[in-house]
Amino acid sequence: MDLHFGDSKPTDDERAAVDALLGPPESSWEGADRSDADLRWARGGRAARDRRDLLLPGLHALNDRVGWISEGALDYLCRRLTVPPAEAYGVATFYAMFSVKPRPANVLHVCTDLACAAAGASELCAGIEAKLGLGSGVSVERSPCLGLCERAPAALAVKAGDPVRTAVSAPATVRDAVLAASAPDSAPEEPPAAMAVPQAGDPSLALLRRVGVVDPASLDDYRAHGGYTALRRAFELGPAGVIREVTDSGLVGRGGAAFPTGRKWQATASQPDHPHYLVCNADESEPGTFKDRVIMEGDPYALVEAMTIAAYAIGAHTGYIYLRGEYPRAIHRMQYAVDQARARGLLGDDVLGQGYAFDIEIRRGAGAYICGEETALFNSIEGYRGEPRSKPPFPVEKGLFGKPTVENNVETLVNVLPILTMGAPAYAAIGTGRSTGPKLFCVSGSVERPGTYELPFGATLGELLELAGVRDGLRAVLLGGAAGGFVRPDETHIPLTFEGTREAGTTLGSGVVMAFDDTVPLPRLLLRIAKFFRDESCGQCVPCRVGTVRQEEALHRIAERTGAAAADDIALLREVGRAMRDASICGLGQTAWNAVESAIDRLGAYE
Repeated sequence: MDLHFGDSKPTDDERAAVDALLGPPESSWEGADRSDADLRWARGGRAARDRRDLLLPGLHALNDRVGWISEGALDYLCRRLTVPPAEAYGVATFYAMFSVKPRPANVLHVCTDLACAAAGASELCAGIEAKLGLGSGVSVERSPCLGLCERAPAALAVKAGDPVRTAVSAPATVRDAVLAASAPDSAPEEPPAAMAVPQAGDPSLALLRRVGVVDPASLDDYRAHGGYTALRRAFELGPAGVIREVTDSGLVGRGGAAFPTGRKWQATASQPDHPHYLVCNADESEPGTFKDRVIMEGDPYALVEAMTIAAYAIGAHTGYIYLRGEYPRAIHRMQYAVDQARARGLLGDDVLGQGYAFDIEIRRGAGAYICGEETALFNSIEGYRGEPRSKPPFPVEKGLFGKPTVENNVETLVNVLPILTMGAPAYAAIGTGRSTGPKLFCVSGSVERPGTYELPFGATLGELLELAGVRDGLRAVLLGGAAGGFVRPDETHIPLTFEGTREAGTTLGSGVVMAFDDTVPLPRLLLRIAKFFRDESCGQCVPCRVGTVRQEEALHRIAERTGAAAADDIALLREVGRAMRDASICGLGQTAWNAVESAIDRLGAYE
């Protein structure tokens, strides 16, 4: 792909897809037919470049309409946005959900990650391919985690067209997956979001109490169950009062970093540079994580209200939800909730008649785990490759579009609602002194009742597994997902707090708890983790780009050899792991060795 425009032309469908997003071109400089007026002046320029952030939505529009992105389509999109084709090609090839090579309009993504692998994903893929055969018109693609771990194994069917059609099959059988791929409209409906919450209906819940109780599409139902009480209190307290309440509550980020939320909000609010932005990170791509999906599908207005409160506190008037492209139902429900809130005066120029303006825009991710890192997410929204930025400057100073930005994930934001309704002291009394409030846990694998659980910080791993009904023959538990660590069955006394897991030599991460019994071969799981990090590394820094490849190669060799040769490779793994941990730019490389290290040292995986 050259820096210059080629001679390829878009098809009528491709042109229509781009024009539906950007509007018709005003001149030949933007791709319209040439006229005499265009020879006298150039149009577009800075105005078009200022819309660079529409590059990712434009790529989605093309991929949705046709199923892949041709050179002619990419050229046309680049002309409309004044983006060099080589840069746009780099963005299009960065994401797993896009293809720049011809493929059928029907694509079936079959998850082969940890929970699905343990549930027979390999056999499912083989059965689907045998059933479909050659020339079926369906492209079967092995996918990283689809965020449906409580219903493993899972498959997502996408049929390009106007409109694009999607269908989820989980737990997937060969018959259901083939039906979803061939005729998405005929596939069985997904079960209600409440099915992913074994505690649904429990009045003692704080974050999940409305899931399965309210109609997720009904704003009136949400308000009848306490919705928008927190926002009204926020307006009574004022921005400084809201930040004080959040700070006093002890709320820390629930994405794994555990940074104090109040401090982040205060640092952004005090920045003199404007505008300020709020970004909700809903791109939970960690294998085993699905709690944010459950909230967005089962209680979408809670996120809209929580984002409005956060934006009011930091002085932001625009918010973005960066939502996983693999979550079609969550995308639909969040968009509907945003539209309804806007229509009812709960978003827009005058929120609740308080003279405060705030609106939300949803941006779809396209399959890149690295975009869960906050600065990579900003680059993705801005229309660049989702590569992390060096820090400092930190996002509170220069974040999205170079302006002060708060980035929080879904679970962190919805915690703000009970903080304001019950008060900071009552919220801080939940949990422990250093880990306050309730916490959501994503439990999957070898348990009878997989799903999203809400427990106060301080509950033990054993108590959580008892709730989920752990099966006999427990071999290991993975805490924190692929970037976390394994613990032994005799370590279930570990308290589920940030400090408790640290003292035990592991991590809580984002709340992933994956149980594996002795029927699951541990070396195969470690290879899948290594493959995941190799595939998801953005390649920007050498320690991660090279280290993740060397890690997978060494694990392949260990699986084939024993004795002294295996010992040499384990020593190499330790050296590579230390280099990645010490020198990688972001958390992906810094944590890529964690699970493998814990399996070797705690579980004796290769003894």
